Amino acid sequence: MVHGRSIRARVTIATVVSFGLLILGGVTVISATYPVQARADLMEQAAKASRRVTMMIDDQPFPGHIPPQDSVGLLQVVDAEGRVVAASAALAGQPPLTSARPSGGDSRVNGRVCRPEGCVVVVGTSNRSTAYGPAVAYAAVREPFLLRSSFLPAMLYGSAAALVALLGWAAWYGVGHVLAPVERIRRGLERISAEDLSRRVEVPPSEDEVAELAVTVNDTLSRLEDAVERHRRFVSDASHELRTPIAGLMVRLEAGLEERTEADWLAVMDDAQRLADIVGDLLLMARLDAGTEIGRERIDLGRLVEEEVARRPARLPVTLRVEPGVFVEGSRLRLARVLTNLLSNADRYGDSAVRVSVRGSGDEAVLEVADDGPGIPEELRERVFERFTRLDRTRSRDTGGSGLGLPIARDIARAHGGDLRIEDGPETRLVMRLPRE
Repeated sequence: MVHGRSIRARVTIATVVSFGLLILGGVTVISATYPVQARADLMEQAAKASRRVTMMIDDQPFPGHIPPQDSVGLLQVVDAEGRVVAASAALAGQPPLTSARPSGGDSRVNGRVCRPEGCVVVVGTSNRSTAYGPAVAYAAVREPFLLRSSFLPAMLYGSAAALVALLGWAAWYGVGHVLAPVERIRRGLERISAEDLSRRVEVPPSEDEVAELAVTVNDTLSRLEDAVERHRRFVSDASHELRTPIAGLMVRLEAGLEERTEADWLAVMDDAQRLADIVGDLLLMARLDAGTEIGRERIDLGRLVEEEVARRPARLPVTLRVEPGVFVEGSRLRLARVLTNLLSNADRYGDSAVRVSVRGSGDEAVLEVADDGPGIPEELRERVFERFTRLDRTRSRDTGGSGLGLPIARDIARAHGGDLRIEDGPETRLVMRLPRE
């Protein structure tokens, strides 16, 4: 099991490493490119000043100090003998800035000169025809403090380290804050066992995805609790249903086979048939619960109803009203089982008559079975579709059914994409609606 702390640690590490690599990469690029680019800019500034001085001495020498050129104040003119023949006020009386001169047909020379007072970038431009004869005009620009010291890289890398540390703390805190509700959900689920499914996990008040997760978990737990409770009740009721006819069989058989009368054998046969019916119903319900694929064929629902009513003996007369041409798709055998169960229910509880109708209603096929019995109270209409459920007047195991007929009928209807309900009316009306072909 992966705990919340492990998730938080992994997310935090991944976040910090990603941001750290990005920041350190950026710092490295800046540290490597900034000095080069800055010196290139200074070199270009000095080159412009040097070229301008070269053009100024084409016709006449400077009457005094060389005036600053575009804020460049370190200027010299050096003749072919290496003597300083003109200089700006800042370099008056000083030796040449550098001994480097253009060579190989190149009219320009670049260089960097460092002195105790600092470093300068020097550019010299030669001119063979000046008022001083062949000469080189030099212009120098002082380097900023950051370029000649280790302060800039140290500052950049230090800032990067501080930023990575801050990002690490923010990621740790932020991820921990986000995952804290998930950790509480995990701990809540850990306390839930199969013996006690009534517990629920805490729903955070954040109304975000984590809260939706907690709500989904609680809904799942509710469905699981309901399914487990239904399973337990089903096992208990099935055991009780099977025990009654088995006990009757055992009593009659233990009394001695030679003393049995025909009535006793008929009673034994009735108990055996009841056992077979219950086991058959249980098997069918297990198949329906498992979602076993049903056969598919085009069925004339009205004709199926007419055939089943004609084939089945009944205590009460059955009145048919069938609309022709109402077709559905499904299993003929299972839809016949629905009708059999509905007819058995109506025949058992009706007083004098049973009414069956088939009709089309829009895109639905409607089968209705009604009886004139005492009816079912509205608050109990859903209970009759619970397995092994009998209402008060039908609780007797001797006269009542197994309590599986209507649940099976509804399950079959829903497996066909429809439903079975008890609808309002002066009679007890069981109505099945299926998609119409």
